[in-house]
Amino acid sequence: MKEILVRTLTGGVFVISVIGSMLWHPLAFFAVMGIYATIGMHEFYKMTMSHRNHFLYLVAGLVLYALVALVLLTYLDQHFLLFIVPLFFLVMVVELFNKNGSWKNLAFYVLAFLYVALPFGLLNAFFYLSSPQTDFILPISLFVLVWINDIFAYLSGTFFGRHKLFERVSPKKTWEGALGGLVFAMAAAWGFSQLSDLFTLPVWLLYAALLVVTATFGDLVESMLKRNMGVKDSGTIFPGHGGVLDRFDAVLFAAPFAFVFLIFVTQ
Repeated sequence: MKEILVRTLTGGVFVISVIGSMLWHPLAFFAVMGIYATIGMHEFYKMTMSHRNHFLYLVAGLVLYALVALVLLTYLDQHFLLFIVPLFFLVMVVELFNKNGSWKNLAFYVLAFLYVALPFGLLNAFFYLSSPQTDFILPISLFVLVWINDIFAYLSGTFFGRHKLFERVSPKKTWEGALGGLVFAMAAAWGFSQLSDLFTLPVWLLYAALLVVTATFGDLVESMLKRNMGVKDSGTIFPGHGGVLDRFDAVLFAAPFAFVFLIFVTQ
């Protein structure tokens, strides 16, 4: 009973921090996601290189996040994205002066930028893609559709799961669960089509299907990372739920695909 209460309270705080900041102001969401991005990169580095001091790389990743997010929120001109190019090379210079520097370390550092910092930055793009910009339907729909898929995939798999989806990486996931998540995400997409005329129903359904597929892969990819590193959770910041990467794995993987999809349907 105590564990269920802890999980419920922690999950509530997490949802409030995401949706609450989103509804408050885009810059509030930017700040909250920046905090989560920093913690997420720290979790990644702790799993892959626990013996290293990675403060400077966290700063570099946060700079990458801020550049991408603020440009997409239209607070910075697009030309500021050019600073990303020398940023990657400066990381190489920093590693050069480390007495235990290696290309293997660089690979993990850069991977954290691409796997964590960049997707977190792209989450801010959904404010820009909404029309008008004060319309929160897109950023909210991204999280809600992914969360609904996750919840009902778990429930469907628990009650009806028989056939393993990807047993080598995630033994508990089943095709029945994946199908259940898809069905309920589609139902939620229909609900969004009734609340907003931003897209037609077919576009909403296609958007939901894309999120379900990519979010599922995101969950599996993070499971592979944890299995390779021999850890159960990426962190402990959310008691009963794990770390930031455990909570955002599906959203972070889905965000780049959703961003590209929406660029094409909104232009």
